[in-house]
Amino acid sequence: MANHKSAEKRARQSAKRRLQNRYYAKTTRNAVRTLRAEKNEAEAKKSLPVVVALLDKLANRGYIHQNKAATLKSGLAKRVLSAAK
Repeated sequence: MANHKSAEKRARQSAKRRLQNRYYAKTTRNAVRTLRAEKNEAEAKKSLPVVVALLDKLANRGYIHQNKAATLKSGLAKRVLSAAK
């Protein structure tokens, strides 16, 4: 365990950030899953920007790589736009 005051604080901060990152990651995964399963085109188009913003937030936090976020975003956009045709 941490022996210094600064190390104890760092451990507290790391634990707090880990929980926040897990929450955002799980929320994003659920949003992506929901968007993929969406049958209504209007609802899918409406929720696409929200999911894209969540993916960008995860990439900026460093939880997922930016290329992975870009791949997911383009795949979702293709799916939503092809369903609209």
